[in-house]
Amino acid sequence: MDLLAIGEVMAEIRQDPTAGFRVGFAGDTFNTAVYCARESGPSARIGYCTRVGCDPLSHAFLSAAKSEGIDVSQVGFDRERNLGVYTVSTDNTGERIFHYWRSNSAARQLFASAEPLASLPPARVVYLSAITLAVVHPSARQRLITELRELRGRSACHVAFDSNYRPQLWEDAETARRSIREMWQVADIALPSVDDEIALFGDADEEAVIARFASSDWHACAIKRGAFGPVSPRLARRAHPGFAPAPEVVDTTAAGDSFNGGYLAALLRGEDEGRCLLAGHKIASRVVAESGALIARS
Repeated sequence: MDLLAIGEVMAEIRQDPTAGFRVGFAGDTFNTAVYCARESGPSARIGYCTRVGCDPLSHAFLSAAKSEGIDVSQVGFDRERNLGVYTVSTDNTGERIFHYWRSNSAARQLFASAEPLASLPPARVVYLSAITLAVVHPSARQRLITELRELRGRSACHVAFDSNYRPQLWEDAETARRSIREMWQVADIALPSVDDEIALFGDADEEAVIARFASSDWHACAIKRGAFGPVSPRLARRAHPGFAPAPEVVDTTAAGDSFNGGYLAALLRGEDEGRCLLAGHKIASRVVAESGALIARS
């Protein structure tokens, strides 16, 4: 595969002002896989690795993923569990409200045994996030990190990682810091956000985050800064392209996920760092102008 993304996908039940609720499917690494597939075109092979149930929502997810051109050969089935669910609604001030039903999510049993890790297909890039690490069992988490370290050690793939920090998913903050710090030692494509890194590691400001990432040697690195545009320590500041602000911001859901998808698609095409940054920023600017994690295909 060109890209194999690993993580949890859920049914997204979104409030619609005119039609009650609409059902879709989302999850940070799945969002990235979809946007990477859209930006790459049919010639690229983008896969997704997760576990789902045998419930109607799980089967609907598989159909939706296939319709996006996602290879689902690495999706496992769990008869005892189901697809996680979350709802998105807005209050009278426009603030988004999320409710989650994911404790029985099949994805939480991902890599419950070592066998699925051994059967992962070859891929140019393996992509995961801190949410991937958070939702699996601690023993599975460590097996996954160990396997990725071994793959990187023999140059079998590049490992892309986003420290997408959600405190409520972790046992405690120290476990999150330890696991994410270890993943930064394994990964060679870094896709962090300034806010997550400051929350995790207590950096004084964004310049401290940038300096910390600049001290490592990355195959590729994009530090997301929201509306200010990304920055890469692999480029001189004056060598960065200009990042036009999004013309309209309706919903910031999946802004970082879509950036990662656009960036990785450009990287897989062999674009240089500046063009990769610009590709990610452009698609994120389109995504925040519409509601939902996965906007309609243009």
